[in-house]
Amino acid sequence: MSSRDGIFPDEVTLQILARLPVKPLFRAKAVCKHWYRLSSGKYFIKLYNEVSAKNRMLLVDISDSSDAKSNLICVDKQRGVSEFSLDFLRDRVKVRASSNGLLCCSSIPHKGVYYVCNPMTREFKLLPKSRERPVTRFYPNGDAALVGLACNLSMQKFNVVLAGYHRTFGHRPDGTFICLVFDSGLNAWRKFISSQNEHFTHMNKNQVVFVNRSLHWLTGSCLFILALDLDLDVWRKISLPEQVSYGVGSRVYLLELDGCLSVIQISDAWMTIWVMSDYQSEQWHVVDRVSLRCIRVMVPGIFPISQTGEYVFLATHRQVLVYHRRSGVWKEMYSVENSFSLPLWFSAHSFRSTISSYN
Repeated sequence: MSSRDGIFPDEVTLQILARLPVKPLFRAKAVCKHWYRLSSGKYFIKLYNEVSAKNRMLLVDISDSSDAKSNLICVDKQRGVSEFSLDFLRDRVKVRASSNGLLCCSSIPHKGVYYVCNPMTREFKLLPKSRERPVTRFYPNGDAALVGLACNLSMQKFNVVLAGYHRTFGHRPDGTFICLVFDSGLNAWRKFISSQNEHFTHMNKNQVVFVNRSLHWLTGSCLFILALDLDLDVWRKISLPEQVSYGVGSRVYLLELDGCLSVIQISDAWMTIWVMSDYQSEQWHVVDRVSLRCIRVMVPGIFPISQTGEYVFLATHRQVLVYHRRSGVWKEMYSVENSFSLPLWFSAHSFRSTISSYN
């Protein structure tokens, strides 16, 4: 690429702009027409998304039940902690899922109302209501048991999945598992029904992973991963690594690592990380084994939330920690100063920034 101002070649300028946070990037676009054109092209958007994929962050809702609006923080290994606002939605919402820079949020005061937004660009879409009756269809409280968001960066489309056990009004759930899938390309919901007999913990629901055109949840029994193929509308079961142990004090979590499924097991003394190297044949291999001796006091209440090849974000009741995998150093990134009713891990989600538009 050529240079128009004689200082930097365009490729160097693009590489610099691609490493800016979104707000400074938008300010930089206003510097001159040339920078605006450079940072508005498809090549730059793809470059920016590739760079941001390597910088995973942690998003935590620190709202109190008495707060009139949602209060969130973003924990970034490079830039520290910053406040994070969803006030552009003009509603009090709860973050239900995160995928490739987009968030799926449900309205707290209005049952059955869902938004998909890009908090960096402040773009959002209010999802049309499905024709399903909102209160009587899902058990136990009218809310979907599983909420998933699948964001396809290359196609600039997304899917939202609401799944839960069906019950007729006044009756117990009958074991029928209803799945509603919203397609942003068609701006419509589709529905299919299956039979499932699984339960999911709160962390299972939060840690939904989108890879290989499928959404994945770890079941409450931690015996397997339940995957939804979004192309075929079919559920399948994926086995966990054979080396996963189920003894007292061992806990298993599902995360993503560089576009692959990853399982993390935490025991009294160790954190072991597996990655699925072959999705079709379900081949797992260990990529890291970390001693937890120096944070032994925290181990019973620590939860892995997000990771890259360089670091792992973990949350406790009152702290957010980052583990640097190369140096083996632990660092506290954030701590709650005042009393907080819910643990930080309860409302923590993996996050990354993107400038792609989906409207």
